[in-house]
Amino acid sequence: MKKNNKQYELPSHLQPVLKKSKKLEWITLIYICSVIILMYSVMGSSQAMKTAWIEDVLSLLPAISFLVASNLYSKAPTNIFPYGYHRVFSIAFLTGSVALFSMGIYLFIDSTHSLWVQDRPTIGAVTIFENQFWEGWIMIAALAYSSLPSIVLGYMKQPLAKKLHNKILFIDAKTQKADYLTAFAAMIGIMGVGAGFWWADAATALFISVSVTKDGYQNLSNAVGDLMDRRPVQVNSHKKDELVEKIAKEVESWIWVKNSRVRFREHGQVYFGEVYIIPNSNEISLPKIEEGINKIKELHWKIHDVTIMQVSCFSPNSGSD
Repeated sequence: MKKNNKQYELPSHLQPVLKKSKKLEWITLIYICSVIILMYSVMGSSQAMKTAWIEDVLSLLPAISFLVASNLYSKAPTNIFPYGYHRVFSIAFLTGSVALFSMGIYLFIDSTHSLWVQDRPTIGAVTIFENQFWEGWIMIAALAYSSLPSIVLGYMKQPLAKKLHNKILFIDAKTQKADYLTAFAAMIGIMGVGAGFWWADAATALFISVSVTKDGYQNLSNAVGDLMDRRPVQVNSHKKDELVEKIAKEVESWIWVKNSRVRFREHGQVYFGEVYIIPNSNEISLPKIEEGINKIKELHWKIHDVTIMQVSCFSPNSGSD
């Protein structure tokens, strides 16, 4: 029971996708660590650089969470966890969202305080090979390094996240794609300080903090919805997953079904659900139930666990999908 079971892993055609996603996340971890070290060494007293650096530190969370969760999700169910470990992805998604939202609030307060007390950053000069350079140019170069590779990694991860129906991977990809906005804003703040506008640095940090808080809130709302057994939604939006409608139509097409209702929820990358059926005859045979379950599971790999139940009438909580 301690070893991974093939039955609970992704289908074979998605294994290469998962493997590539893990590889990209390892590349991301190494790259982000180098960014964190570089940004810390050059940020000086700039509030915008400090905010961008903290955002880079936070960007480690989705990659770490995905790698940890991808090694746990396929463990076979136990007596303690009879439904398996699929929701480890949802927990990872929630953890990253809480951290992002909390840090966004902190950065917002910190940046607002800097503006209120009129904290004036100083960006001096550094000597490199006996030549003096304005430190701002080094900061801008560091910001460019922190954003351009991230954009490429984000574009590479996004289609993989959609194929895997993995929200934490998708959010990671989306955040990395948007990193250029943070870097561009920080560049403007640094150049503003260089031009004599002391407030440009803190104002830029405030803008970045609002962006971080917004992303954190949206992710947190989505993560809580999944854990509250909301109806499944598409990985890249809050729109209903059409797969649920497809399941309902499939059940309605069975000649032995008089009326039906289906109810599904997300467990990480996969769906669990129930099908309530009012049959044409008094009783559904066991072979028909088994055949029905197999037909539903054949519709899509995301349908992991489904129960078919005969009822005489529908209760208010039997679903309305």
